[in-house]
Amino acid sequence: MEAAARVIARRGVRGLRVEELAAEAGVSTALIYYHFKDRTGILRATLEFISDRAERYTTERDPGEQPLDARGELEQSLLLELQDTATVRENSTAWGELRASAVFDPDLREELARSTLIWVQEVAELLGRVHPMGGAAALAGSAERLTALLEGLSVRWLSGSLPLSHARELMADAIDIELARLRG
Repeated sequence: MEAAARVIARRGVRGLRVEELAAEAGVSTALIYYHFKDRTGILRATLEFISDRAERYTTERDPGEQPLDARGELEQSLLLELQDTATVRENSTAWGELRASAVFDPDLREELARSTLIWVQEVAELLGRVHPMGGAAALAGSAERLTALLEGLSVRWLSGSLPLSHARELMADAIDIELARLRG
């Protein structure tokens, strides 16, 4: 799955060739087809892998670190999507490629919508922990705005049109705005 994320990030979904993926992973093309059946299966599994990997790098903490409060968890979850590491760059680029391809692929669109919904629900849950009295619709709206903004900031950062530090500042400001909005 790491090889698939790498190839998609580097070549895009349209540039994904099973032969290249097999070579990148160090396995045979027959093994790829055995496990994933077809290209759609590869894309679905890669999307799930990317989502799982993002959850790991945005939530994992060192054992000796003090636990974060609810707001700290919210900020960490969103701001760690904007860090200059190979894994985050690859994940964010592959996610963007999958999102762009979903415009023309109804099967991929459905999977991407499901993954996005799960992400929005997770952010809404974090917002609800900061503001437990926030209504479900307000929490969902704030989560939608924050995740959509994060995707846009990530694309601008990755494409070089926005410095990473500024993208992080804009995201932190948006978190403050959404929390103030939830407070009423």
